[in-house]
Amino acid sequence: MNAIPAPAFTVTRHEIFQTSLMSALLDGVYEGEMTVRDLLGHGSFGIGTFNGLDGEMLIVDGKCYQLRADGGVTKADLGAYTPYAVVTNFVPHIESQLPDNVVRSEASAFIDHMTASENYMYALRIDGDFEWIRMRTVVKQQKPYRPMVEATDEDAIVELHDVSGSLVGFRTPLYEQGIGVPGCHTHFITDDRTGGGHVLDFKLKSGSAALCLGTDLRLQLPLTDAFRDANLSPDDLARQLAKTEQHA
Repeated sequence: MNAIPAPAFTVTRHEIFQTSLMSALLDGVYEGEMTVRDLLGHGSFGIGTFNGLDGEMLIVDGKCYQLRADGGVTKADLGAYTPYAVVTNFVPHIESQLPDNVVRSEASAFIDHMTASENYMYALRIDGDFEWIRMRTVVKQQKPYRPMVEATDEDAIVELHDVSGSLVGFRTPLYEQGIGVPGCHTHFITDDRTGGGHVLDFKLKSGSAALCLGTDLRLQLPLTDAFRDANLSPDDLARQLAKTEQHA
């Protein structure tokens, strides 16, 4: 499957901002120091979660949404805190229509061909009409916090049919495993902002993809006891990522 050749563009430096590490989240570091208000100062587009794993975070067009475990959506409180999030100011460097009637794995392969190089991070946005989309959303946790592989066992699977909306996320190189989630990590929100979640799979009837190439990663680590004491390099890191992100 070959992508429509992307127009040539001059690569300029573009920053992606991240607070904390995915490996910290896996180890149960569910409380951060950054508010949604401060996070939006670093970017108008992104994904993450909220303190206590209280739902998924999706930021699009400068607005932050909280995606609830039942599949519902609310506007996020600007004073809410996040233990992990990735944001940028989205500039569509590469754009293409996607083939009709593709599932997630096919769309991901197509997007791989769109990239200028697999060695950069890319912010990814897909807008389109979906025959169906399968999602899950983390359920708010209580102390003492369990590792994320255990916490996500409670996640309910929500499936929407015949909806229009946007996938928001990042395509991250394998060498960033543990810093982020390697591959395409996306959240979804409907056009009417009433439904969404962490994307597991979908069938896209028709739509388009846009990529924003990131050359600079600005990483802010928490100054907390939980982060200081966390195991950030577990031997089974790849397995934990697969289980928490795709229920594999």
